[in-house]
Amino acid sequence: MSSKKKNAPLPASSAGLLRFFEDETRGIKIKPQIVLAIAGAMIGVSIIIRIVFPV
Repeated sequence: MSSKKKNAPLPASSAGLLRFFEDETRGIKIKPQIVLAIAGAMIGVSIIIRIVFPV
């Protein structure tokens, strides 16, 4: 009975998003919070550089 459930088709979803999150991809795994923190830090550094070294 359990093998029948494993091979059952997945319910349809818009744009196949259900299957997208199911697939495991290769590469580095980074949390979204880290990406946002790095982006925020880069924006902050660029603002500080513009204030300290005006053109």
